[in-house]
Amino acid sequence: MALQHILPGRLGFGTAPLGNMFRAIPDEEARATVEAAWDQGVRYFDTAPLYGSGLAEERLGEVLSTKPRDEFVLSTKVGRVILDEREETARDLGEKGGLFEHGNPNKILHEWTAEATERSIEGSLKRLGTDRLDIVWVHDIAQDFHGDQWLAKFEEARTGAFRVLSRLRDEGVIKAWGLGVNKTEPVELTLALDEPKPDGFLLAGRYTLLDHEHALTRLLPMAQEQGVEMVVGGPYSSGVLAGGTHFEYQQAPAEIIERVGRIKALADKHGVSIKAAALQFSLAHPASAAAVAGATRPSRIAEDLAALNETVPAAFWTELRAAGLISPAAPLPQNA
Repeated sequence: MALQHILPGRLGFGTAPLGNMFRAIPDEEARATVEAAWDQGVRYFDTAPLYGSGLAEERLGEVLSTKPRDEFVLSTKVGRVILDEREETARDLGEKGGLFEHGNPNKILHEWTAEATERSIEGSLKRLGTDRLDIVWVHDIAQDFHGDQWLAKFEEARTGAFRVLSRLRDEGVIKAWGLGVNKTEPVELTLALDEPKPDGFLLAGRYTLLDHEHALTRLLPMAQEQGVEMVVGGPYSSGVLAGGTHFEYQQAPAEIIERVGRIKALADKHGVSIKAAALQFSLAHPASAAAVAGATRPSRIAEDLAALNETVPAAFWTELRAAGLISPAAPLPQNA
C-alpha cells in the first residue's frame, strides 16, 4: 500500500533520542515529550529495538498504550532482537559505536533471518504494549554498520526478513514494509529485485539540505518509477541543522559547520528559521511521504510543527541554489 495512504500527516515523531541517544534522558521528560507530540496532533510514531536496547519502544509504548489504537500509525524495525541477558562488553555498532551507551544494558542479537524477524516483531509488540504494527522497516543492512560485510547481511535479509514481511503484508497483519537505513545503496539494490517488493523506505540523513545529491541521481528516480515512497529520517542531519553540534551521529566537522553557517546566513537574511528550511526541503521531493524528526523535550514538538507551516519565500531558495548550497536538480517547496 502506498505510504501516503497510510501516514496521517507530513510530520512524524522519531524516537531514537528516547533510547538515551547521546545522553541519559529522565523518564518523565521522555514521557512528556511523547505526550506533547500527541497533544499537538502528531499521529505517526517511528521506533526501533536498537534505540537503547528496547528503551525507546518501552517509553513510547507507555504513552501510546493509553491512546486509541486506531488513531495513530506505528512503525518499528527488525534486525535486532533484544535478549534478556546483559551486555558485558562494548557494543559493536560499526560507525555508530557508543550511540546508545546510556540505554538499557540488554544484549542485542543482530540478525535478519526469518526466525529472528518474527522474534523481533514479537518483542516489539510486547514492549510497545500493542497488538499490531502498521509499518515495519528492515533496519541497518548497510555499510555504516557492517562495512564490507553489508552485502552478506543484505542477502540474509532478502531471504529472511523481506519474505516474512511480504507475507505479513499480504495477510493483512501489517500495512507496509520497507528498509530503514542511513545509506542509499541497500534501497537501490532492493528496488532492483524482481521480488519481494517494498512499499517504501525510511532514509535517514540522505535527503537533507546537507546531503541529497546521490539520492537525487540514482535512488529517487528508481523509487518514483516504481511508485515507492520515502519517509525522510533525520531531516536536521543529526541536529546540526537545528542548532545542535552533531552530524552523522557524531560531532560535526569544520566543513559541515561552515556550510551550515552559510545556509543560516541566507536564512537570517530572508527571515527564515533554518529548521523550516531543512524540513520543507526534505519534504519537497515528490517521493517524500513524510519526515520523522526526533525530540527529547516537549518544546521541540511545537518548533517542528511551526517549521512545517512557516512561510519560506521563493527568493531564499533561489539564493541557496545560486550559492551552490542545493542541487540544481532538487525539487523546491511548492510555494517557492
